Amino acid sequence: MTCRAFAATLMTGCPRARPGTRVWPPHGFVRAGHRVPGHGAGGSKVSASMPSPSDLTDAVGSGPEVRAQVEVPIDLADGVEAPAMLFTFRGLANSAEHLAVGLGSFRHPVGGVPLVRIHSECMTGDVLGSRRCDCGPQLDEAMRRIHARGGFLLYLRQEGRGIGLYSKLDAYLLRDHGLDTFEANLALGYAEDGRDYRVAAEMLLALGAAGIDLLTGNPTKTRQLTELGIEVDRVLSTALHSTPSNLHYLRTKAARGHQFAVADDSDSTCPGD
Repeated sequence: MTCRAFAATLMTGCPRARPGTRVWPPHGFVRAGHRVPGHGAGGSKVSASMPSPSDLTDAVGSGPEVRAQVEVPIDLADGVEAPAMLFTFRGLANSAEHLAVGLGSFRHPVGGVPLVRIHSECMTGDVLGSRRCDCGPQLDEAMRRIHARGGFLLYLRQEGRGIGLYSKLDAYLLRDHGLDTFEANLALGYAEDGRDYRVAAEMLLALGAAGIDLLTGNPTKTRQLTELGIEVDRVLSTALHSTPSNLHYLRTKAARGHQFAVADDSDSTCPGD
């Protein structure tokens, strides 16, 4: 395949697909009425039921969709190498390059419901291993648990609870002078938490995963997804990843309603101390 031909496939997701043909969602996570290429002359029509809430559909017009998918081998935190399917999208509510990562048997998850973690980008925690937050350990935990169950990690470009990297570092300076993480955002002129999970709901619908188990301790994520038409079957809290440097941060989150599991394989929760 030539480079030009390969580039053209990014518009369809399949080298042999006709213009406009989509090859995602896979079997088991397909939209009602979607025709699957390769099943009969015109493709087989799937009869699975899939909710399409009017508030979401009206906001995005014809709806967001997967634009490309690529398999990448990754190393999980415990040293296990695992395949991951990376999904990119078009037509989301904003233009940021949000990413979905399919892990484990995401097409046929254990129990029939994918485990999903919505993770907001944290350059300092995810990349540099900062101990001022719990983002890096949460990301490692989520990828391991999703790999075991089958499901998706949604990596949203919402650094610093939506204020951006530079402003987050400015907030760190204010925290060094006694403000907590939410007060620091307010002092900089931002909302306490400016994140919007509409794109997460759009990504899940584009993936055909309108019913999920959600891995989170943040009740706002659950509420927003439910309001946007995602059926959250169960909410599983992440573990408490505390260090001497992030203990005040975790207590502040707990005071705002966040929950942490006593152990990362348990549904029991503690208030974060």
